Amino acid sequence: MRTKEKAEELINRYLKILAGGMYDVREEAKKCALICVNECIKEHCKESEHKDPLAQDRWIDYWQEVKKEVSLL
Repeated sequence: MRTKEKAEELINRYLKILAGGMYDVREEAKKCALICVNECIKEHCKESEHKDPLAQDRWIDYWQEVKKEVSLL
């Protein structure tokens, strides 16, 4: 899945949860998606310290790109 697609998927999942609130739900969903992305990066770094560094770098790069796309939406 492309990073922009993943970013949109995360925001849309949170939009469903937040729909009906008295605030800008899209911005709130973006905040939630960024929390999710940060957690993915943090947990992956903890769990993979002894794994292949190149694979680890690609994985982190992917989530950093998702994070950038979330911010741009």
